[in-house]
Amino acid sequence: MERDVAAETVNRVLWKIPNVLCLVGSRAGDRWNGMTASWVTQVAMDPVLVAVGIDAASLTRELIAEGGSFTVNLWPRDDTRTFVKFSKPADKDGMTLNGRPIREGVTGAPVFEEAAAYLDCRVWKTVDAGSHALVLGEVVDCGFHGDPEAPVARMEDTRMKYGGVARGGH
Repeated sequence: MERDVAAETVNRVLWKIPNVLCLVGSRAGDRWNGMTASWVTQVAMDPVLVAVGIDAASLTRELIAEGGSFTVNLWPRDDTRTFVKFSKPADKDGMTLNGRPIREGVTGAPVFEEAAAYLDCRVWKTVDAGSHALVLGEVVDCGFHGDPEAPVARMEDTRMKYGGVARGGH
């Protein structure tokens, strides 16, 4: 599809959409992963469905497809350095991913113990969305770790930019 607008303009406009910054946890058997994500939103109330946009070629997409579940881990706003470590497949050591403590959620996917809040989701439907997959998950468990009123990280809290027109490694 041809665009009549410059890629830089598309990027800058789309980067204005407020996005949470979180870790998506996934698991298939003994393979576990955590991935930085920003395309997350609620899409239905009955059943309660959350959608995540996941790079179609990523390990996370593979593990979600095989494992049938994922977690969304909302992170404290004052700890955004965590996200840099989860831009590549995570290293699992005992019950940690990249040194961050995890536990097995209701679905079996990893819940990060340091997350401000989490959603544990069973895959409801996956939609091919070009470079990404839109994975809809039914929330089967959720909760807080600490103060329920604590602010959570957003893309604007970092220098990270993800979205718009594909660039370089995207």
